[in-house]
Amino acid sequence: MILTMLTVLMRTYRIPVALVLLLGASCSVKTPPSVPEVVEEALPETTAIPLDFESAAAAATGQVRDGWLKTFGDPGLEAIVAEAIQNNLNLRAAVAKVDAAAGFATQAGAELKPAIGVGGQALNRDGFSSGDPYVTSTGVSLNVSWELDIWGRVRAQAQAGQAAFEAAQYELEWAYQSIAAQTAKTWFLVTEAQLQERLAEEALGLYERTVELVEVKFDVGQVTQKELSLARANVATGQVALRQARRGRQQAARALELILGRYPAADIEGAIDLVATPPPIPVGVPSELLERRPDMLAAERAVAAEFLQLESARAARLPRIGLTAGTGNSSTDLNDVLQLGSGYWSVGANFFAPIYQGGALQAQVEIETAGQETALANYGMAALKAFGEVEQGLDNETLLREQEAYLDVAVREASEALRIAQDQFDVGRVDLLSVLQQQGQVLAARVQLLNIRDQRLQQRVDLHLAVGGGFEAPKPEEGEKP
Repeated sequence: MILTMLTVLMRTYRIPVALVLLLGASCSVKTPPSVPEVVEEALPETTAIPLDFESAAAAATGQVRDGWLKTFGDPGLEAIVAEAIQNNLNLRAAVAKVDAAAGFATQAGAELKPAIGVGGQALNRDGFSSGDPYVTSTGVSLNVSWELDIWGRVRAQAQAGQAAFEAAQYELEWAYQSIAAQTAKTWFLVTEAQLQERLAEEALGLYERTVELVEVKFDVGQVTQKELSLARANVATGQVALRQARRGRQQAARALELILGRYPAADIEGAIDLVATPPPIPVGVPSELLERRPDMLAAERAVAAEFLQLESARAARLPRIGLTAGTGNSSTDLNDVLQLGSGYWSVGANFFAPIYQGGALQAQVEIETAGQETALANYGMAALKAFGEVEQGLDNETLLREQEAYLDVAVREASEALRIAQDQFDVGRVDLLSVLQQQGQVLAARVQLLNIRDQRLQQRVDLHLAVGGGFEAPKPEEGEKP
């Protein structure tokens, strides 16, 4: 059909073949900038991006890959993340956004194809004053129109819609990863809160047994009323700590239930214990994370979409040429009188060149230029944020691991000191206050140790999110040496 219309145009309007070929060749659209070009354009000249992220967190080199949930070795975690991905309402909204973007992309590309329509009419007319005869006419027509995209306006618009759709797809993928990370962190938090509650119950039991011992000593005159009051006050303080821990566990449970789309009844339970933090990560996490993180890919596609929208806006200032064709059938009383045939066909071309539209076209170019600058700035900020998250995550890996090692020592030594203090109290060498202070030190150290273990797990989840996946070295291809 299109070739036929071009042939008719050349024959009817005597358009040279060379001009038609030139029009076809001018339909190409400029290619959006590549990722390195976007990075160079988006970041200040003073920003130097290292080839690799170096850190003292580990001593090997590897590449990032997905499947990081399995590295924690917690089937309960994997099951709870699967439930969150299936039921989370934020993800449903993200999926709907992608569906809408797909529709917009289809709309943007529709002008690249011929528009085909069917029309019809039925008319009864009778001239009362002029004496015209009564006329009845009916007709059906099939019409085709197509714009020659000479300057690439429509094509750029279609490619911009496709880029926006791809950006929405990457945003959805990032939403999936973010929900998985948020679910994992909340799962660990629930587990820690349960352990903190059990620790508070254990401490309260210790305080109550201490009161029983002091009451016996008080009855035989071995301790004073002051020491008995201190012991009872410690029990009351333990009751307060237990209720604080219980409240924290309930809050964490409700937060996890909301992520899962469940009613927030604080009924969900975490794991029996916190899993061990996976082995140290490899050093040299590559800066190619810019080409791997879904949010970075979405930002790059947004830059491409704005680039193409600007190209479309610039091309809109140039003339437009369209082709039209139609065929149909009509029947009227007048046709019968004049003995004309009832069938017809037509082919033609139309031309439109904007001359003055009040500055609207230039304003649209300026709007799209500003949009492109905004997208570039957003990409630059996202890139620096991504690098910062990785660098901070690598540092935190080392610092938290060292903190946990020191707290392990603190718990062991404080527990030994408590044992000695209790033995000395039993024989009257120290007062109860020394024992209670030592009990407080042991409890505080154990609370901090639990918290650091949870922080290490949460930090590892954040680092997986920062690099967009896992850290496993790629498996060698078949036939290669490992």
